[in-house]
Amino acid sequence: MKLLEITAKYRVENEIEAKEAIEEFRIKQSSEEYALAKAGYEHKEKKSKGEIIDECEIVTIKKVYGGTWVE
Repeated sequence: MKLLEITAKYRVENEIEAKEAIEEFRIKQSSEEYALAKAGYEHKEKKSKGEIIDECEIVTIKKVYGGTWVE
């Protein structure tokens, strides 16, 4: 059995942390032997009665370890 790819989501507190996390995954891709196929973040807000009570960024990372037919 061979791992082909993983998609993971992480919560970070702000846009700066989101950009730092993505850059960290880009740096690690050669040493950890994966290709970064997708990296991005999305702002989320939790509201109660029209007021924002919590907010964060959701970072999505897709790591590709190999193709179906590659040895």
